[in-house]
Amino acid sequence: MTIIPDVSRLTLDDPGPEMPQTEIPDDINHGTDRYMQKLKLYANSIPYAIESNARMQDMLDFILRRITQCVEAKDFEPGLVQWDSMVTYWNMLKYPFPKEKRIRLAKLYFHVATTPGMPTQVMAVCADGLSNLTRSKKKLSIDDMRLPWKPIYDILREDLFLTRRQFEYRQVALTSRMTSSNSRCSQLSWCMGYIADISRRFFHPAAIEEMLSTFLPGFNGTNLDSVLSSQYYLLTFLPLTHPQSYLPMLCRLWESINSYMYDERMLQFLSRLAEMHVDPTISDPARIYDILDDERSEDEGRPKWKQDDYHAGQTWSGLYKEVGIFTEHEWHLIMCKCLASMAIPLKDAGSLTTGPMADSSSSFEIGRLPKANWRIPSLAKLIVYSMAPDGAAAPPSSASTPWYTPTTSGVSTPQVSSSVGDYLTVPLHKWGPPKLYLGGSKALDSLARLIASTEHFFHPTNSGSWTSDLTAFVKYIVYEFNKRWHEEQLSDCKTPSTRRLTREMKRELIKCLRTVVLLAIFSQDSSTVSNVQSALKSMSCMEPDLVFQPILERAIPSLEALVETQRTLSVIKALSSIVPAIVSRDIYYPGAKHLITILHLLVPGIDLNDPTKTLCTTAFLSEVSQYIMFGDVTSSEGSEASDVDIFPGQVTLDDDLEDTMELKLSNGAEDALLRDSTGSFASWVASFIRRVIQLLENLPEEGPNGSAGGTTEVQVVDAVTGACSQICVHLSNPLFDLVLNMIFDYASTNVRSNAVRAIHQLVECIANAHPAKTLAKFLPFCAANIRTEIEHGASSVRTTSSSLPLPSDATLHWNLAILRGCVYKCLLEYKGELLSLLTLLRDKTFSKRGYTWSGKLLSSALITLTHTYPIENKFVNPEQWNDEEFQRNHHLYWGKLFEPGEVKITWHVPSAEEIDFSLQLFRELVEPAMTRLDLLLETCSYLSFVREAFTGIPTLFKEFISPDVLQSMLASSDIINEIPEMIATVEPLASGFCLTDPQDARYKYITKLRRRFGEFLHAASLSLQRQGEENTVDAVQMLISSIRTYLLEYGDSKDSYYVNSDQYNSEIGVARQYSGQKVWPRAVFVRRARFYHSCRLLWNSIERARGPLENSLLDDVVEWSMWHYPSGNQSLLVYDGLRLRALPALYTALQPGTDDDRMKGALWTLNISSFEPTLVPEIIQQLLGCHHNEKPSIQNCVSTVTDTCLANFSEPCYLIYDVKNTALDEALLALKSCLSFNKSEDSITFRAREKRIERVRLMNEEYNRMTQAVLEIANDTTTHWRYAIVAVRVLRTLLRRDTSTSSSHLRLFLEKVCDSNPTMYAQRGIMKALRYIKLRSYCRNPAALALFSSINPLRCNIPIEGSYSATAEILINFRSRVPIRSSETLDLSSIYCDTLHQGWLAWSGTLAAYKLPHGLKNTFEWEPSSAEALSCLREIAVDADFWKKLSEHFAEENHESTVVQDHISCVKSIFQILGDEPWDLLKSKLEMLLADQDKNKQRAAAELLAGVINGSKHWPQEAQDRIWQWFTPYIKKTLGQSMKTETVPIWTSFVEYMFHHKDPRRLQPLVEHIVEQFKSMDYNGPSSLESIKVLSLFRAFYTELEWKFASWSDSTMERFWREVHSEHDDVRSHVAEMMAFCNGIKWQPKHTSLDVEAFVRECREVTNNADIMGICGTYHTSRVLELVDNFKVWREQRLPGVRAHQSTYDRVGIVVCRWLFLSVHSTEAISAFDYILPLMPELFRFTEVHDNEELVRHANVLLVRMCGVAPPRSMISPLLSAIFSAIQTSPSWKVRLKALPILQVLYFRQLPLISESGVNDILDVLCQCLDDEVVEVREMVGTTLSGILRLSPRRSVVTLKDRFVKLAGKIQLPDRVSPVYNAAVRQRHAAIIGICALIDSFPYTIEKWMPGLLTTVMLEHTHDPIPISTTIHRCASNFRKTHQDTWHEDSRRFTDDQLAALSTLLTGSSYCKCRL
Repeated sequence: MTIIPDVSRLTLDDPGPEMPQTEIPDDINHGTDRYMQKLKLYANSIPYAIESNARMQDMLDFILRRITQCVEAKDFEPGLVQWDSMVTYWNMLKYPFPKEKRIRLAKLYFHVATTPGMPTQVMAVCADGLSNLTRSKKKLSIDDMRLPWKPIYDILREDLFLTRRQFEYRQVALTSRMTSSNSRCSQLSWCMGYIADISRRFFHPAAIEEMLSTFLPGFNGTNLDSVLSSQYYLLTFLPLTHPQSYLPMLCRLWESINSYMYDERMLQFLSRLAEMHVDPTISDPARIYDILDDERSEDEGRPKWKQDDYHAGQTWSGLYKEVGIFTEHEWHLIMCKCLASMAIPLKDAGSLTTGPMADSSSSFEIGRLPKANWRIPSLAKLIVYSMAPDGAAAPPSSASTPWYTPTTSGVSTPQVSSSVGDYLTVPLHKWGPPKLYLGGSKALDSLARLIASTEHFFHPTNSGSWTSDLTAFVKYIVYEFNKRWHEEQLSDCKTPSTRRLTREMKRELIKCLRTVVLLAIFSQDSSTVSNVQSALKSMSCMEPDLVFQPILERAIPSLEALVETQRTLSVIKALSSIVPAIVSRDIYYPGAKHLITILHLLVPGIDLNDPTKTLCTTAFLSEVSQYIMFGDVTSSEGSEASDVDIFPGQVTLDDDLEDTMELKLSNGAEDALLRDSTGSFASWVASFIRRVIQLLENLPEEGPNGSAGGTTEVQVVDAVTGACSQICVHLSNPLFDLVLNMIFDYASTNVRSNAVRAIHQLVECIANAHPAKTLAKFLPFCAANIRTEIEHGASSVRTTSSSLPLPSDATLHWNLAILRGCVYKCLLEYKGELLSLLTLLRDKTFSKRGYTWSGKLLSSALITLTHTYPIENKFVNPEQWNDEEFQRNHHLYWGKLFEPGEVKITWHVPSAEEIDFSLQLFRELVEPAMTRLDLLLETCSYLSFVREAFTGIPTLFKEFISPDVLQSMLASSDIINEIPEMIATVEPLASGFCLTDPQDARYKYITKLRRRFGEFLHAASLSLQRQGEENTVDAVQMLISSIRTYLLEYGDSKDSYYVNSDQYNSEIGVARQYSGQKVWPRAVFVRRARFYHSCRLLWNSIERARGPLENSLLDDVVEWSMWHYPSGNQSLLVYDGLRLRALPALYTALQPGTDDDRMKGALWTLNISSFEPTLVPEIIQQLLGCHHNEKPSIQNCVSTVTDTCLANFSEPCYLIYDVKNTALDEALLALKSCLSFNKSEDSITFRAREKRIERVRLMNEEYNRMTQAVLEIANDTTTHWRYAIVAVRVLRTLLRRDTSTSSSHLRLFLEKVCDSNPTMYAQRGIMKALRYIKLRSYCRNPAALALFSSINPLRCNIPIEGSYSATAEILINFRSRVPIRSSETLDLSSIYCDTLHQGWLAWSGTLAAYKLPHGLKNTFEWEPSSAEALSCLREIAVDADFWKKLSEHFAEENHESTVVQDHISCVKSIFQILGDEPWDLLKSKLEMLLADQDKNKQRAAAELLAGVINGSKHWPQEAQDRIWQWFTPYIKKTLGQSMKTETVPIWTSFVEYMFHHKDPRRLQPLVEHIVEQFKSMDYNGPSSLESIKVLSLFRAFYTELEWKFASWSDSTMERFWREVHSEHDDVRSHVAEMMAFCNGIKWQPKHTSLDVEAFVRECREVTNNADIMGICGTYHTSRVLELVDNFKVWREQRLPGVRAHQSTYDRVGIVVCRWLFLSVHSTEAISAFDYILPLMPELFRFTEVHDNEELVRHANVLLVRMCGVAPPRSMISPLLSAIFSAIQTSPSWKVRLKALPILQVLYFRQLPLISESGVNDILDVLCQCLDDEVVEVREMVGTTLSGILRLSPRRSVVTLKDRFVKLAGKIQLPDRVSPVYNAAVRQRHAAIIGICALIDSFPYTIEKWMPGLLTTVMLEHTHDPIPISTTIHRCASNFRKTHQDTWHEDSRRFTDDQLAALSTLLTGSSYCKCRL
């Protein structure tokens, strides 16, 4: 395929002929509007005149008129959908969209998308349209438009949580974008969430109080679904502009919830707030009253809350608090979550799993909401936008990674003036200087501590899944910082100057991140390296002097050595990351002088044997070469390079030598060095080209497909030639001549069959750079060789298929490849030679490669002549490139960036001579070939030649569609049942076509010739079809390719919009230095211009003429798609009308008697995911009729196609046409008011409405016919079971809620419900049909029916006051009082409350409940229209035989161990509809099943029983009583004595189903039995089986009741507490579960009243220590204290040895561990700390027992998992004290050994919460423990100490250093026989461990005191006795390992003497200079 020369390879040696000035329409040229100016830039960037703005605005008005007519006519599908696509296409043309129309269209889209019942596709289209219209914050703000929030919430609330009968058809969460057409129900919640997120910034801030009043009452901490859904509403709907009222409340809720999902969404929300509120004016309360409040929903109020506590009329200064917009308390919580987000494992048994495990209790419905953004970018944005100069600045750090908060001394190593004293006794925190912060920013200081704490995990040796997250975090940190930095440099920045980022902060940030980034660059994980590259790029642009030199010092030795492959790759990638710093003189002036050195070192990187290295090298070269010119400026006239001397006055030392380690030169000196270095360009270019040629020579031999090697080799060649092309473009004239001669010499003296394609690409590189020189050089040579080769028989052997070329053809192919490469631009000079040569090739090439490449040569020539494209791509404008001053000093311009208006682009616009030459080629080459084809004298070679010719002219002429053709196209469109005016068509626009006048003779000639080509193709197709099996595959494939060329090669086919879009975005990504960048490399603007040109080409390609000839060709393609070698082409689907033409032929091929291959081809052609709704019934019927062919391969095809079709076949529903939406009507009128309409437009609207009504009628008729047809198939006994399953599935989908179900439809499900195939799922059809009857009967209007929102006659709303007493009364009523049977009063004592989420946090004012049913009258009256279906149901279901069969079917043996919900819901549906009519018939069957102890019979009984009882919920009370009177005697027997172990899961699941969302008083006999059995059971009997039966039922009871169980909790715990030391482990497990459960349901906030306003206000006002959320654990306090006392006794009584597990101590210990383990993995995990603290000493004692591994394991896991939960800050000190106590006072060294890692884990996980004094306390304790008698403890102390010192205040480090050195010096070792020898060794070992800990705590830096420690103290003791020497050698080994990568930097910190001493320490020898 011929492709236009890539823009990156285009250039021009001279300015060429003067380009005609593009004529810009006056209204664009003189426009002053910002967006008109942008359009003018686009207009200037292309070489032809674009349409005037007035004309395009008229076109927009026309499109908008059609949209309004579609909405008014309710023609949503297909009308609105296709006209919306026209808006999308129109927007691509970059014309300004008037604001008023933008606003009104956005509102229209919003209201269409939020209309209940709207089809999903329409909703998706409108949501995307709304997103596009409102994406720009500059184009629309809340001042321009407001939107209501209630419509979205109303739909979301109804749809989010499903009833159990909805699972079958609303079950999957959306996993892709919403533009697919899956079931509406599965996507609705996602759609609404997406729309809410788009619309949120247009919600009025005055609605905040109403939103809070709506969302907060539903927040119930005892139910995770309630928590997560309420949080979603809060964080998705609340306006972000004024969070001052609700932000403290959100943070209070957050700190009380343990949930990973909750954290993720909260972090995303806070990051948006932090970014928005750097501007203080946004949150000004006065703004609320300035914004027009004109979008209130009907039921929406505006509560007026007191606001005096946060804006009492004072001058507004923003939301700023201690850290950004957050308090210190909130910030510490955020940083804890940030640290946890890195998911760093500490070999700590999963301390971070508590949140994810808590989330496992959420339901799948939460997953149907849009997912929160990845937390890593959110955290980065949150931290960066919280940075401000908000603290006292610490002195600049000199360490590579500032891991500490420096002191006020201003030096790197502060000295301590006071006496240190003995190291075991002197506390570390005697001093109290003011707190200092890195860069003067608290947020930056927190970030530095975070990075330091995770530094070790960046190293490749410690990499894992977390490394990718860590490096991504760094990447986003620098990205966001760079973005904010540049935002704050703009003149319109609204961030106060006192809150802006400072240079010091920027430098400290880079220092903070530099070390970890340089560590991670050597990772072998591709995503990690990608993250690091991105980070390095931003860092090098921010502070290049801090980044450039360290990378260079790593890169040059690695590239020189080339020893470690991975290291070489890493440094090449690192160099690619800092290309802007290398080449851009604006970013880093000294960087460019190193370029030539790097380039020379990278030449060996071009290596075929190492593809990865080659790809990395070429990526670097490509990026560098687009910023510079390769030319020697030392040889230029007037060169001053030699005149510039670098004398001392020009050399300055960097103020921060330790940062850069590089001397600074003046700019003049830098220029002199750079000028000198350019003299080496010639040698480098020569060596590079030689290396490229060497690579080409070593390519593997070509295969039959023509490619040399596999995919890897192809990628390598593409990458190398891509880099070569970019380099050639930027060569100076002398260097280009050098390259041209080198390539010509190679190409003219070699023929390599393995490099034929590669030489083509290489020659193309130089041709794109200088076509005239290249053609002059190569054309005569190639032409002569080609003629010679053909004369001697090359390509004379006829072939039509791909095969290995003959060796004798190699020279011909070599020269053809070269010629194809150089055919570019300057062809007119050689047209005679070209014409002659092409004629020869046409007539004399017979091998496939010969004639194919000849055709491609012609195609290349034609596209070069006739297409419009940019012809140069240099890094500066052509006139500047050719300027002599630039040529002399081009190095001063390297890395130049341009404003859009500065770029001048040179285009190739076809001239008249080029067009004439193109037509001459057709006359003299193509037309004779077509004549021979018509005479059938030639076939494949000539057809290939002709096809390639037409491939090369996609823009030669503009296609015009005649009115007749257009009329026939509209009449046969795939959009059926639509008036012609509503079928969208496009008007052709200017886009660079050569011939645009249909009257032009040239136009007539080429169109006539093209038509002749099409007619030949049709005739050839018919001829080949008649030949039947004699066809050759090659001929047919050639024919299909030719038809594709005829139909599709037009417009953007060779300059694809989508390819250009990808390339433009790719170039933007590579060139971007910071977000919001306005200046770019020139190449980006050239690509943008080409992209805009392709947009206009795409516009003209949207609609293609489809006349009789095109129809014939499409029919041919359909026929060939059913050939035995299918050859269809999916891309032809762009032709409107193809489907309607194709379907009849495809359906015919599915009929009996059709050839198998033809049938298979038809099936695969039908495998398309979307169809016009009216066509779906027919295709499904056709597929269901395919059972006649039993061939397995055919049936597999049928199965695949059926799955594809049914996956997108949704329930027909046309309720939308009956839904009234006043807001939509108003939005429609508003849009219409700004458009002009005439009378004819009204008639269009009327006809569109009539056609829509007719379309709906036709679709209903089609679906009815389909239902009948599928019913016949399903009822046919001869239908195969697979087809029967599909038929039932289709019939289930065809059950509709907008029309009544037929009796035959329902009868089928009732008859199939007992089918032997378990996947028939007929019961789901019964459930759905009967539920729809209920919905139609009790939905108030079509909108309610569309949302499945029915109103139960018994449902009522009880007014309720917002008090704790009301909540308590309701909870007590669940246990103590059956509702009073009275309908006269409605209060809390006379209702059922099935679900209760309100009343935990707040009340909304009413409680949704149910009245008691009437004693005798039926509750429900079903709709009359379903009488026939009900009669059918009654006929079948009120029949003993039906229940006999059903009960036997349910009782069949299967693999289910629990009840089947489908079975229960089916029975429930029947009894809900028919009442107790079938009860007497079923009762006897139930009695038989209950009496049978078989497992399957018991399961059937449970399913039937659950269905009956649940179905009777709203029966008359007397009927319900009859059921319970019968069942109550069975309860005790069935759920008691007769229950077997194998039936326990069955009856447990029965109880779970019964109590799910059910008021327990509805099931009072069952409750009484379960509770009584629980209370009376002896849990210490000889066997635990009986106990477990009872407890399993009881657990099912209380877990389903959830919060409603609260009134039983006290008595339950009292009973359970007696069994805490039960004989049976299973019983004790239940005790632990109950303790955790009761603690959860007893949790409730403690604000003054259950009122939303009070809660929100108190969250703002109370202190941080106030427990307003009631999260402190108090429920079990008395029991915990009792345990503390009892454990002392039980410990004394503990049995030894193998009987230890029988001890009360061990039993209760395991119970406690299990309980606390469950607690820390629950939503309310924080409350567990109040119980853990008193028990902490005992928990540590559990870990040391040696004869009960289970207890030890439980205790260890608990202690570690506890550390993963963020405790309240007030708990930190007690927690540390408890651990200290275990370390200091425990007599067991094993306890101390296990407590130390717990301390380390707690410290790492909760670092942000631990105060500086807390850190010093930890250090004190650890220092004391260094004197421990046990070596293992001392070494563990050292490990713990090193981790904690890394993040400790600097003064603590220095104090300890002095202390350890002093102790090591004063301890003298006596003789081994001395009684104090061991004590002396221990003390010296303690000092050495401390010193080693200090060194280990800085693994990647060298502190100033470190060389002295290493080379004096440690070296002095290296030969001390074990364990001292062992510790020193271990430390030395670690030092070598962690510093070897940076030793070239670190070694500078040592003197020569110290290096010699260090060598002795590390190796035992100082023979040579130390090398790590």
